[in-house]
Amino acid sequence: MELPPTLPRFIEARGVRHNTLRDLDVDVPLWRTVVIAGVSGSGKTSLAMGTLYAEGLHRFLEGLSTYSRRRLTQAQRPDADRIDHLPPALALRQRPPVPGPRSTVGTMSEVLNVLRLTMSRLGTHRCPNGHDVPPSIATQAMEIACPTCGVRFEAPGAESFAFNSYGACPRCEGLGTVHEVDPATLVPDPGKTIAEGAVLPWNVGGRRLSMFAAGELGVRLDVPYGELSRREKELVMGGEAVKQLVVVSGRDGRPVQLNVTYDNAVVAAAKSDKSSYLSSHVCPVCHGSRLNPAALASRLDGRDLAFISAMRLGDLLGFVGELPSLMPASLDRLTTGLVGELTGAIRPLLDLGLGYLSLDRAGSTLSTGERQRIELTSTVRANTTGMLYVLDEPSVGLHPSNVDGLRKTIGALAANGNSVVIVEHDLDVIRTADWIIEMGPGAGRLGGTVVATGTPAAIMSSRESIIGPFLAGRAGVSRVLRGSSDSAAKITVKSLYNLRDVTAGFPINRLTGVAGPSGAGKTALVLDSLIPAARARLSGSVLPAHVKSLDLGPLRQVVEIDATPIGLNARSTPSTYSGAFDAIRAHFAAHSSLGAGHFSFNTKDGQCPTCKGLGSIDLDVQYLPDINVDCPTCHGARFNDQTMAVRVDDLTIAEVLNLTVREALDLYSEVPAIARPLRPIVDVGLDYLRLGEPTPSLSGGESQRLRIAARLRSSQRDVLYVLDEPSTGLHPVDIRTLVGVFDRLLDDGATIVVIDHDLDVLAAADHVIDMGPTGGPDGGRIVAEGTPHAVATNPNSVTGPYLARHLPPVDHP
Repeated sequence: MELPPTLPRFIEARGVRHNTLRDLDVDVPLWRTVVIAGVSGSGKTSLAMGTLYAEGLHRFLEGLSTYSRRRLTQAQRPDADRIDHLPPALALRQRPPVPGPRSTVGTMSEVLNVLRLTMSRLGTHRCPNGHDVPPSIATQAMEIACPTCGVRFEAPGAESFAFNSYGACPRCEGLGTVHEVDPATLVPDPGKTIAEGAVLPWNVGGRRLSMFAAGELGVRLDVPYGELSRREKELVMGGEAVKQLVVVSGRDGRPVQLNVTYDNAVVAAAKSDKSSYLSSHVCPVCHGSRLNPAALASRLDGRDLAFISAMRLGDLLGFVGELPSLMPASLDRLTTGLVGELTGAIRPLLDLGLGYLSLDRAGSTLSTGERQRIELTSTVRANTTGMLYVLDEPSVGLHPSNVDGLRKTIGALAANGNSVVIVEHDLDVIRTADWIIEMGPGAGRLGGTVVATGTPAAIMSSRESIIGPFLAGRAGVSRVLRGSSDSAAKITVKSLYNLRDVTAGFPINRLTGVAGPSGAGKTALVLDSLIPAARARLSGSVLPAHVKSLDLGPLRQVVEIDATPIGLNARSTPSTYSGAFDAIRAHFAAHSSLGAGHFSFNTKDGQCPTCKGLGSIDLDVQYLPDINVDCPTCHGARFNDQTMAVRVDDLTIAEVLNLTVREALDLYSEVPAIARPLRPIVDVGLDYLRLGEPTPSLSGGESQRLRIAARLRSSQRDVLYVLDEPSTGLHPVDIRTLVGVFDRLLDDGATIVVIDHDLDVLAAADHVIDMGPTGGPDGGRIVAEGTPHAVATNPNSVTGPYLARHLPPVDHP
């Protein structure tokens, strides 16, 4: 694409010092697709999100009024000498927030908005006398005259079909489900009398008065609830709200007469707002459609909006394509326009492998990857120009078969005249970028610089590049497979989501990779079936209803390791999480006159009195972003003067917390209590973390490996580890380290199951289970299983063709 000579060609960032970035000077090409690559912790996110996005968003918000800016959460501006030619920025984060109960695929993707408009303009509507009025030029007016009976009625608009406004079901108010008090939860122990507390909602505060009122109304309070008469139980659960005089003992023991309004147990439970009393079920009026009868009366090709919304997106596209042939010629222009809008909204979702979803699917049930892809397609449809889009690992959760669609979608953003910056590890996405900026060379203090920039071809031939050999195919992740196992944990799932009588075997003391497209049943099989069933079996509980059978073999423990942030605030650090900080504090106490409590920033004895041990203070400057500054008293050290006066091994406690794990292990190699919890952190490749850095700031992959490190100190014999996409956020070099950690666990007797799309991880697995063949109702089956080579050559495998290109050739005798 040729640009006018007057337009800038690059974002020029100079002297960037955000987080680990070290006076970074970098040029980011504009109007192109730019990938920022590098090992975990090298500064990719600091450059993309913390610098380019944060500064771009700030400049965008500067155009708003101060009143509006006070209501918005703003990222802190990055520390930089200058950043020139930066467009206003939007970001698509790796983990979008979980939507509320009113969000569906239709509302999130905005397909439903166009469909509602289409229904209002091209639908067949019903007059008040029950006659159908087909679409025509006449039905486009504010009022419609029924051709059968002549009655005039108001034409439904798009909002008439919205379950969040005029089209909502009156019973569930557009939620599709109702939450009601479950009487079965109100009396969990019928062997108790009411006086002994059998009716739970009557046991709290003033609601006890209803118990006494029930006694005055004829309910026996000293008889076990299960032995009460039918009439007494009806009074307890459904008695009317009547005024009743009751006599209770006052504080001085004297009787006191009170006139109270009787609340039966159901009413008392509803007033308590205690969720344990509630049960959720499909709305009996709208049957889950969320819509009122008037909205459901209109039809498109004989189908109401609920029926159409329940179609899979792939089928919906076909349905929409047939509409022009069903509409009158007089509405051709209108039909063409609406069908074009619908097609344009649906097709990007199909390109990203979401064709198995339906518009009525609740947003809260979507995976992280599904939410991110829907957000991405909505961004593309906005047809903006001149924006900077920053994408944080958009390939997360994507099967290799969907990466082509992702590249097409990202390309559409750049083709619209936007600049796209992507933090990414997927080699296929990196290879198709216009430009690569590689951060490194290491992580933490060893990163924060640019090691190579250029086109993918230039990076492949660069001697300085770390990712280059992987892009060129000269390097990879290799592992000696362990062969078949004599025993396996086996589970049979009768019916769950799209799983139907699926039996899966997970070899003992082996690494099993579970693959397949999004929605193929991986999560349902492993996270929603294997884990809860195994925990139930090990605790002596009943298996989940959807699990037909489970044979755990020798397994005696289940450990699920996810990628959620560790800790809730800056007080959680690698040293506190690993337990090393307790030993470090004890070491300082043993070499000083102060107790161990003085060396903790979480206690009054040791923490700085100004910042309370946080090391920094947030300054609220109203409509400007909050400014985080070092504490003026301790200057970021976190500790008070008395504690800071103590030096052990020529270091203060604050200086020890500023050490990397590797530096601390070298320093305390002769102190077993400190070295013991630190060594596993080094083993999982996190030696670059500082002892005192906040764990909530760690990436998902770093959090996951830190959890594994905590487990390495205990016995692994017959322990089942389950990890969901452990490759998220990992460079191929980091995946090598992760695979090495897996081998260490296996050597100690563990069994590992990972759900992943990364071909390096799957190629390193001893056993692969490939789910498919697609997502949704057409998935839910095991289409191939065995060694990586066996799956790669299986014609039924969806993952096989991609895995085959990734595996080294097999030597035949």
